[in-house]
Amino acid sequence: MTTAFKRQLAGLLLAALGWQAPAQAQAQAPDYPRKVVTMVVPYAAGGGTDVVARSLAEQMSRQLGQPVIIDNKPGAGGILGTTAVAKAAPDGYTVLVGLTQSLLTNQFLYEKLPYDPRKELTLVTQIATAPLMLLVPAASRIQNVADLQREMRGSAAGGNCGSWGAGSYPHLACAHMAQSWKTGITHVAYKGEAPMLQDLVGGQLSFTLASIVSAKPYLDGGKLRAIAITGDQRMAQLPNLPTFAEAGFADPEYRISGWLALAVPHGTPKPVVARLQQVAQQALASPELVKRFEMLGMVPMGSTPEQFHQSYEAAWPVWERLVKVSGAKLD
Repeated sequence: MTTAFKRQLAGLLLAALGWQAPAQAQAQAPDYPRKVVTMVVPYAAGGGTDVVARSLAEQMSRQLGQPVIIDNKPGAGGILGTTAVAKAAPDGYTVLVGLTQSLLTNQFLYEKLPYDPRKELTLVTQIATAPLMLLVPAASRIQNVADLQREMRGSAAGGNCGSWGAGSYPHLACAHMAQSWKTGITHVAYKGEAPMLQDLVGGQLSFTLASIVSAKPYLDGGKLRAIAITGDQRMAQLPNLPTFAEAGFADPEYRISGWLALAVPHGTPKPVVARLQQVAQQALASPELVKRFEMLGMVPMGSTPEQFHQSYEAAWPVWERLVKVSGAKLD
């Protein structure tokens, strides 16, 4: 190898290294954050989403070295707060704590929505999933999902199921059951889980779906019976409760669960998104948060943006189909 060739090769290597350095620098997290990070919760203070957000913000603040404050912007099924984040500067200092409704199903429930989650928001990570239990009164002779199906088909009037509002998962699931089981099931909407569960205990409802945190006191008190749970896995708190799929009903409509997630305005630098995801994942592994999620009947996640995007796109048509079958529309 000649001296001239060695010099030429060395020059090429240096040029290559010089060209790669900026790309490597861009791939690494920048000096972020340099100020307070605002975490927008599009629901009222004191609710389950707010409780989770505050616990997460406290943990993330320790990792980021800057305060992470909560800004509650409730209203219109999460639309007001979600819109505020979608229109915010894409710098990583405004972060959304969203639910399935605000980040996904609102697209199908509202004729006009002031934001487009696919175009105006970037998914950061799923914080947790929140499976729901299929419940019947303790006095009911129904012991499993197949029993419920036979009961609904065998009654001339069908049955009735409760939900905490039009467009909620219990409403959508009941509509799916009515269609797929070819039976009449009347939907009864309530203003919250508490009155719905009280009527189920009292026998005014045939069945419903509800969160673990709301229904567990009734289960422990022997007033309700859980016969299945949504999602793909059993819950640690209820190890003997089968999933719908394990009970013989493997429809995609039962395998999905609602979730909480972080999102930022579209255009937020990828290194910042990666930093937020990394810090959120570390926070979700803390014993304090794991215990808090267990108490709330949730399963901590911590998915990467890519994993979240894949699961989001896979769930999109399932939720779209559920809303269409239910006929639910919100103003």
